[in-house]
Amino acid sequence: MIIGLTGSIATGKSTVANMLKERGIPVVDADEVARVVVEKGRPALQKIVEAFGEEVLLEDGTLNRPALGNIIFNDKEARDTLNAIMHPAIREEMESQKAYHIENRERIIIMDIPLLFENGLTETVDRVVVVTVDEGTQLKRLMERNHLTEEEAKARIQSQIAVQDKVKRADDVIDNSSTLKHTEEQVMKMIERWKETLD
Repeated sequence: MIIGLTGSIATGKSTVANMLKERGIPVVDADEVARVVVEKGRPALQKIVEAFGEEVLLEDGTLNRPALGNIIFNDKEARDTLNAIMHPAIREEMESQKAYHIENRERIIIMDIPLLFENGLTETVDRVVVVTVDEGTQLKRLMERNHLTEEEAKARIQSQIAVQDKVKRADDVIDNSSTLKHTEEQVMKMIERWKETLD
């Protein structure tokens, strides 16, 4: 069973992913994969250099993220160019990791994809789990975590599909507004439900 795990910014998706990992369920993490595909010697890094020039590299030949960030931040065309390089590379690496876990006869595999809905990837998974918190908690956590003003935090939250809309389209919902223990209890129950459907 392939499970898509998603949420919105600062809802605690990574916390839930870690709880699943701790219970021996393999997690293919899109953010981690995004870092892997631009490592030195990878084709995606080569394409980025071809598109944006040598100034996006550090002296040791690795990607200079801040330099690339500055180029794409205010330039939609540059962002589109980068996405056209990154998205296929990320998808390919995630598929390859998924295939590895399938070969190892894992019954449940988590695909941790922050922009699962935004990038129209719900068709690639069997079930969707959405990690949610109430709006006030989301705003507060994001401001604290990223040291943002309320306006900056709201702008980031509004750049994604509202978490309430994601909840409506989810098969499973984990409410992460309360304590870690409460979140953990929900995760345990959810795993039990998955196992029952597989048996």
